[in-house]
Amino acid sequence: MSNLKYCLNASTIMTTPIMRQIQVAAEVGYVAIELWHDHIDAYLDAGGEIQDIRKAVDDAGLAVPTTIYLAGWFETDGEEHIAAVDECKRRMEHSAILGAPHIIAGPPMGSADYYQGAKHYRELLELGDQIGVKPSMEFLGFVDQLNTIEDALEVMNKSGRDDATTILDPFHIFRGGGSVESIAKLSAGQIGISHYNDIPAEPTRIEQHDKDRVMPGDGVFDLKRYLELLDQVGYDRYLSLELFREDLWQEDPLEVAKVGMEKMRSTVEA
Repeated sequence: MSNLKYCLNASTIMTTPIMRQIQVAAEVGYVAIELWHDHIDAYLDAGGEIQDIRKAVDDAGLAVPTTIYLAGWFETDGEEHIAAVDECKRRMEHSAILGAPHIIAGPPMGSADYYQGAKHYRELLELGDQIGVKPSMEFLGFVDQLNTIEDALEVMNKSGRDDATTILDPFHIFRGGGSVESIAKLSAGQIGISHYNDIPAEPTRIEQHDKDRVMPGDGVFDLKRYLELLDQVGYDRYLSLELFREDLWQEDPLEVAKVGMEKMRSTVEA
C-alpha cells in the first residue's frame, strides 16, 4: 500500500484560515490538500483572489485532488435548480483554477429520487466537461438514502456516464450500514478519492455523526481490510485524513496534522 499518497482534508483543521491550512499540510509532509469552498469564499470575501490560493498551493508543492462541495444539485427543480446549478458552476470554476481534477458533489439529506439525481448528475458532469473539473458524487452514511456504495453505484450507472465517480470513506461505509467488501464492486477509476478515518466503539452506529470520527487506528473499523480492498481494485492515489472533531479544532493545527500523519502511516505502512 506504499503507493498511496497522503493528503490532508482541511476539515481536520477546519477553524484554521485557508492559507495556514496550506502551510500546515506542506510543513508536515502531506503531498496534497482538499480545500473547502466555505474557506475559499471566506478568503475571497476578505479581499483575496482565487489566484492567490493557487499560488500558495503551487509554492507549497501541494496537489489539490478535490474541492468540497456542491449542494442542492440533486433534489431541486425549476428556479431552485437553476440557482443551485449556478452556484455549482461558480464553485467548479474556482476548483478548476485551483487545479483540482474533482469536486465533491453531496447527496440530499432526505429522500432521494435516483432517476432525477442521475439526470442531474449527468448535467453536472457535462458542465464539468466545459469547465475542466469532474464532479464526484459522494454518498453519506447519515442521510436517509444514498448512503451506501450500492446506492452511489445505482445513481452513477443511471447517469449513463462512464466517467461517473464516488468518494470512499470508512465512516460513511460504516454509518450507512453497508459492507467494506462492497469496495470490490468499484473500479479504481470510479473512485474520486478515498477519505480516511476510524470509527469509535461508541455511540451506536445510528447515533454517530461526523463529529464522532477518530484518528486512524484509534477505532474499531477494519482499516486493514479497507486498504486491502483499495489495493485489490487498483486504487493507488490519495488517502485523505478527514475528521470533524471540535476538540482537535481547538488545538495547534500543526500538531493535529502531525499526529494525523503518524496515525495514517502506522495503519498503512505497518
